[in-house]
Amino acid sequence: MSTPVNLSAAAAVPSYLDGAWCTPSGASHPVVNPADGTTLAAVTHATAADVDRAARAAHNAFLDWREVPVVERVQPLYRYKALLEKHLREVAEILTRENGKVYEDAATEVKRGVQMVEVACGMPSLMMGDSLSEVARGIDCETLRQPIGVCAGITPFNFPAMVPMWMFPFAIAAGNTFLLKPSERVPMTPTRCIELLYDAGLPENVLQLVHGGREVVEALIAHPLIKAISFVGSSPIARLVYTQAAAAGKRVQALGGAKNHLVVMPDADLPKTVDAILSSAFGAAGQRCLAGSVLVPVGEVAEPLLALLVERAAALQMGNGLTSGVTLGPVVSHDQQQRVLRYIDSGIQAGASLLLDGRPEHATQALPPSGAFVGPTIFDHVAPDAAIAREEIFGPVLSVLRATDLDHAIRIVNASEFGNTTTIYTQSGKAAREYQQRVEVGMVGVNMAVAAPMAFFPFAGWKRSFFGDLHAHGKDAVYFYTEQKVLMTRWF
Repeated sequence: MSTPVNLSAAAAVPSYLDGAWCTPSGASHPVVNPADGTTLAAVTHATAADVDRAARAAHNAFLDWREVPVVERVQPLYRYKALLEKHLREVAEILTRENGKVYEDAATEVKRGVQMVEVACGMPSLMMGDSLSEVARGIDCETLRQPIGVCAGITPFNFPAMVPMWMFPFAIAAGNTFLLKPSERVPMTPTRCIELLYDAGLPENVLQLVHGGREVVEALIAHPLIKAISFVGSSPIARLVYTQAAAAGKRVQALGGAKNHLVVMPDADLPKTVDAILSSAFGAAGQRCLAGSVLVPVGEVAEPLLALLVERAAALQMGNGLTSGVTLGPVVSHDQQQRVLRYIDSGIQAGASLLLDGRPEHATQALPPSGAFVGPTIFDHVAPDAAIAREEIFGPVLSVLRATDLDHAIRIVNASEFGNTTTIYTQSGKAAREYQQRVEVGMVGVNMAVAAPMAFFPFAGWKRSFFGDLHAHGKDAVYFYTEQKVLMTRWF
């Protein structure tokens, strides 16, 4: 059995390369708790040579793993699900320490990861092909799905437990082997999750864990033995990964950024709508790719909605996510904090009305001096062409663009270059249906806080929020990680 990741400052976060937990040959970097600035551990980055060694080991493992019957391949995943549930608190606490999100958010994230494993355990039926006899006289036809080889995943800091599980459970259940490159900012959570996977009995080298930065990403994209790349991150990097990996002949799914709109109709239930907006805009410090970042009140609902929203947002308790009663943790790092603060300054300079100021110097609560905190921030009367209305901030900043009617609101949403998710708040089925049909966004919610699809549906972003053809998880994941083969048979 592997040893859990040590949270002491002296801990070293290992990689799993070529059948062993080890320290790669690159530079070492600290892992910092964003709530108080303390060093949790150190992680050593891999090099291109380490990636090559891992890819070759994964390819050799693939030659055996693909021959294992699918009903046997899913058995370690059944055991893995049980171990994740047993160690949920441990994993969630590690996640909170290195990412900053409050414990309840972290625990929910781990549970969503468990749901991915549950769905992947159904691979014996998910991989089934089709058949038809007598397609012509004496000729039968059938299709089957086979694994494609070594796959790789490059995952972000905001969901270090869940997003990797969008990928590797489906890939390995389908008969592939996998290289995971998590965010170097939050390496401890995925490391512990992979330790548990090997504790569950996954055969050696079916999954490699490679920590690192740009050098590792470039090596994964270029390596000839890697047949598919899954990526989640910002849109500029998603486009780059998609372009380069596709040019190298790889299958690619690259999930990018977002600017998600929340449309509130005059007939919305205001208390419940405000609850949902608070969760959407400020949950996980606004660092979700499904976070609501543009609020579009329609008509006369704007004034009462904003009055209640500002009152409730100002009451959110900031602090360490492991402290009871805290509802808003820090952003992931001081660099990210400064980025968000620059956006707040740009909103003020652009003439927007600052209804709620989340800059630390304006905080009414005592905060750890070394923490990377930004409080809930709300701008009203934002110009549609302002940076805070168009660009992904990835922080607890909400921009208000007022609409005169539903048609105007839809035009505002459809003008965005992103198309990840959106939600409409209304009691009108007619308005909801019209919105669902006309809006140019991949995931649409009605009266939802976060319209996040369950594991058996795809994560279906549009526009600059996604580059590729097959989305993450659901049936798309089965199709992405397999090749289809058509068999024609005639016997004399």
